[in-house]
Formats: sequence, structure tokens, C-alpha cells
Amino acid sequence: MVLGRRPDRAAVRDKGGAGAQGDHAGRGQHEGQDQRDGRSEKPAHPGILQLARWTGAGAWPGSRTTARHGGSYSPRLDGITPRRASLPYDRGVTPDLQATLKKLPDRPGVYLMRDARGDVVYVGKAQSLRSRVRSYWQKATPIGEQHRIRSVIDRVVDVEYTLTDSISEALLLEINLVKRYRPRFNVRLKDDKSYPYIKITKTDDFPRVERTRKLVGDGSRYFGPYASASSVDESMNLVRRLFPFRTCTIDITDGQRALARPCLLFHIKRCQGPCIEAVSKAEYGAQISQIELFLEGRQESVVKALSADMAAASATMDYERAATLRDKVRSIERTMESQKMAAFKRTELDMVGLARQDNQAAIQLFAIRNGQLVGRDVFLLDAVREAPDEEVLSSFLLQYYARATSIPPQVMVPCPLPDAGDVEAFLASRRGSPSRLAVPQRGEKRELMALATRNAGETLAREQARWMADEGKTLGALEELAEALGLPGPPLRIECYDISNIQGSDTVGSMVVFEEGKPRTGEYRRFKIRTVQGSNDFASHQEVLRRRFRRAKDGDEGAEEALRWAMPDLVIIDGGKGQVSAAKEVLDELGLHDLPLAGLAKEREELFRPGIAVPVVLPATSSALYLVQRLRDEAHRFAITYHRDLRSKRQTRSAFDDLPGVGPKRRRALLRVFGSAKRVREAPVEQIAAVPGIGAALAARIKETLEA
Repeated sequence: MVLGRRPDRAAVRDKGGAGAQGDHAGRGQHEGQDQRDGRSEKPAHPGILQLARWTGAGAWPGSRTTARHGGSYSPRLDGITPRRASLPYDRGVTPDLQATLKKLPDRPGVYLMRDARGDVVYVGKAQSLRSRVRSYWQKATPIGEQHRIRSVIDRVVDVEYTLTDSISEALLLEINLVKRYRPRFNVRLKDDKSYPYIKITKTDDFPRVERTRKLVGDGSRYFGPYASASSVDESMNLVRRLFPFRTCTIDITDGQRALARPCLLFHIKRCQGPCIEAVSKAEYGAQISQIELFLEGRQESVVKALSADMAAASATMDYERAATLRDKVRSIERTMESQKMAAFKRTELDMVGLARQDNQAAIQLFAIRNGQLVGRDVFLLDAVREAPDEEVLSSFLLQYYARATSIPPQVMVPCPLPDAGDVEAFLASRRGSPSRLAVPQRGEKRELMALATRNAGETLAREQARWMADEGKTLGALEELAEALGLPGPPLRIECYDISNIQGSDTVGSMVVFEEGKPRTGEYRRFKIRTVQGSNDFASHQEVLRRRFRRAKDGDEGAEEALRWAMPDLVIIDGGKGQVSAAKEVLDELGLHDLPLAGLAKEREELFRPGIAVPVVLPATSSALYLVQRLRDEAHRFAITYHRDLRSKRQTRSAFDDLPGVGPKRRRALLRVFGSAKRVREAPVEQIAAVPGIGAALAARIKETLEA
């Protein structure tokens, strides 16, 4: 969430409206009605045919005369008439930008709009790049969209585009670019990088079931995304009670005992103990298959399989196993009863309800599989002000189903979508078979949509109450800090730097970023000090700052990377006068004379500014002091974590990394059995060869190397 998006925060920063919609003709959209737009080709594999870029007026400012997001810190009124020029277009464009608009191809693709600082402010897709992009600067704009489009184009000086083979490819590329750049005017999922999944490591002999936030093509089976970690934990706890599974990361090979003793989970019946060969690979694999069916919402299939096993166990007079299976069946049936929806027997669909307020929106998603309500998640979206409901819904559907592991044959939405055909084509390409959009018209589906909408509204109201409280505190801290340091306005982007080392070894630096008082972990950076020998805090800070700001200024070298390193409104150094003076030398050297700089000294929590002898002392109860302390502590944590990683790698490298034929997996196996290189050296060859994955020949080479 970004400060200044609500009307009462307009004096801090205007956030404007959302980006414009795609150029698609409106279509009716009703339950059971075919929503496709007549295109039958199968989407090709996403690929880039051409990348072109022109630069209009403006460039990244070398001094602080231009504030972040363009313009000064003074309030901007949305009603101001945008700049105009005597050109064929209604809205003002530079000659370079006008040339760009003339050369746009009549092909499908994705376009990126950048402001004077190079920041991506909007990403869009189009069946025809020429028609869509030109339309932003032409007179014929629907009245309802005039203000929001002006909010976008009034900042645009640079347009890029990427050609694709089809609109389906353009949709996928747009999703990835929105996730990467998080443009100011695009509707986007809040915290979209961190949605969790349940992962089953299918490539292992004894698969693990675990929570993950990374969706990778490693042969594992994924379920999700879930709206929160608590939703994942709730599902995993239910599954673990029914089907005990392992979560440990040790290497377990079929037919080989991995540990001498099992962990606590085995004793409390939450793991079957494959590490001590308490369960066979076949039996464990059958249980993993039941877990997959359960997570897919196919509980009836699980009940049938368990009932058959129970009957077989009873027939062989294995009554203890039969009783265990009976209890599982009853537990699953109770779960099914609580999830059962009589009106949706054998139905598979997702119900999407929408609620919105100011610049935020909430989506309630009910997932119904085989007539069971198997998922109830709420997702939050940003940057929705002035975007129509249709655009908000389309953006959510594309972003959510781009990473979803289960797509139903039908998705119910509260209103018709103009680009329904494109969305359906995208869903079909992800699902492998048709998936239709429909609007519920009557009966139980209409009632469930109303329930989803109410739930979304209640969640949004709770979140906004929390946001308002947090926003008020953060805004007050930023304003207080700006007043104390004499800044022209609240420092919306603050960067804090710290150095970490032990006796001059493994020296590293860290950069943490807070935007509007909140950590932007995706923009954290860490630096391995290259030019400084020994413990020299001043020189280390200078190297870090020189590398950071030189990269931001050198747009010619690696422009993509440079554009991601936005300029801060305030730089804070962990240190006192000496560190501040050293940092100021680097900023002056790079021409950044007006970039605000301060150092936070640990002893008395004083803020030092360059060229000013008297430090700023914030009150002990000050929210601004709490903010800068959080920054300093976060920079210290990030630096020391990196330092420890480097030191640990150096210390554990020793003899193990030099062993012939021993990679990470075998190294872990040796450490698990022996604990250290010294114990491996002292062990007989036969004992080393008994370690899984080693063997007699490799054990002999290891022994020879360690004793050399």
C-alpha cells in the first residue's frame, strides 16, 4: 500500500488513477453462454519477436531538483489541465514521442510507459499496438476514462513495446512485467510475490509435503496459491492428521536406513518414519496419492479407497489397521459434510466476488470442486482507483490464474468482461481444455456470488481500518523526520546502509529500502567489499555508495538494471560524523550534491548531517526515531546475515569442498553421519563407503585426499 492514495493524503503524493483498458469490443456475458471471441488458434509458446524503445523528453535527474515520481514535493491537483502542444494529437507529446506513435506496428504485443525518471508507470497489452497506444493521445476518450488516462499520459515521456505472436502471449508477458515493475497505474495483487503453495516433492523416493513460496518446474506437485500462510498451515495440519507425512529435508533412499532414531513426529504419529524404514516406498507413495486427491477436493475418491483398504484389513483380521482406516474415513466424511453445497453437486467452478474502496479492492474466491467448498481465500489489490470493475476483475483473473495450479472449467464473475474472449483463451492455454467465464443470473449461484461479495466487503473494511491506523502513524513519522532534518517534504523513499565484518575479514555492506515507511525487501541489496583491506568503516561505506549510485546514474551500461535503482529521498548511514563525511565525499564526487544525507550514531541515537556540527536529537517517544531505528536495525540485520553466510561458507569449505567426486548432496550425507571432516579422516574406508551415495571406490579417494 502506498501513502497518499486516499483523498485526505493528496498533499503528500497524488497517486492518480489506474491504467487504461485493453481495446476489445464489449460482449454479452451470461451463465451458460459461450464467451469466446471466435479465435480458435492454440496460443504459441510465449516468445519475444522484437523489442523497440524510443526516448522522449526528460531523463533521470542528476540532482535533487526533481523529486521522486516526477515534480516537486508541492501538492499536485488532479484538476490541472495537462500540458498540450500544437500536434495532431489532443494531448501534448514531444516530437520524439510523436515519431514513436507514428511508427507503432499494427501487431499484438505489450507496451510499457515510462516517466521522466525512467520508472515504468503503466504496462498494457493490445491486439493492435498502433491503435491502442495512439488512442491515449487522441481526443475520442470516454468521459469516464478522461481523468484516469490523463493521469497516466501526463507523466509519459518514453514508450517501449514488445511484439508477440498472439494476444495470449501478450497477456502472459503483461502479467510478468506487471509483477516485475509493479507500475503505479496498473491494478495488481498486493504482495503478489509471496503467496504460498503446498508442495509435494514427487521426485523423492519418499516425498515431502511442505509450504513454499516459490513455484518452480522441479518435478514437484504444487497446490495453490493460498491467500496466506495460515490458510496453508490449516490445510497441512488437517492433511497431516489424516495422512502422516514427512517434512524433514534429509536424504532418504528406498532400502537404506537414514537415521538411527526417528524424530518426535514419528512418536506422535505425525510421520510414518521412512527414515528408519518403518514404512515401505509403495505404502508411503499410496498415501501421498491420497493426499493429492484430498487437496484436489476429490474426498469421495479418498473415502472409497480407504473403505476398500478397511474391508481388506478386516478380512485379514488386521483389526487395528481397520480401526485406524475407519477413523480416517469418519474424519474425512465430517469434513465433507461441513464443505458440502447441495446446490452444486458434482460441480467444479470458482466464484469471484469483488468489493472496492478508494484505491484498494478485495476479491473473495470460493473454490468448489466436486460439489465441495474446498477453498475460501481473499486477495487484496492495489491501484484500483478509477479503474472500472471489469478491468479490476480481468487483472485479478490473469494474475491469479497465471500461477494457479488448479483451473476449473467455469469461473463465475459478477459482471460481463469486455475482454472475456482473451481471458478465456488464456485460461484454456493454462488448463489444457476450455474454461468459460459466466455471470450468475439467478438461484443458488447468484446467492453464492452475493455472499462472496459481502465477504470481500467485510474483509476490505477490516483491512482499511488497519491501513488507516498504520498510515497515520507512518505519515506522521515521515513528516516529523522531514521537519527535523529540514527536508522539502516527507522522504517517501529512504535507503539505509551498514557495514559488517569481524576483524577486517569477510567485510560486506547492506542497503535496505523503506518506501513510505514500509520495507521494500525486493529492493534490498548487499555488497561484498572488494577494494578495502582490513577494518575500514569509512572506506567500506564509500565503496558501497560509489557502486550503488554510479549504477543508478550510468544508464548506458545495463539500462534495465539502472532503471530499477530509483533515487532515494533520504540516505541514512549507520554511523556518526566520520561516516557521514566519507559518504558526502562520494555523493559530491558523483554530482549528487543535493541528495539528503544523515548518519545515525548508536551511542545517543543522534542524527548527524554533513557540514552541521550540532546533531539532531529526536525525542525518545518520537515515531520518527522509531522509524530510523527500524531502518538501522534492518540494515544491520541484513548485513550481518550476509556476513555470516560468507564466513560460514569459508569456514565449512575446508577439506570437504576439495574432496573429489563429492558434491553438495554427498557432502551433506557425510556431515550427517560423521559431523566433521576430522571424523571422516579418522573413520575406516569401509565405514565411509557405507554412507549412502559414496561406495568403496569414492571412499578410498576421499580417505586418500583427507590424509594427504
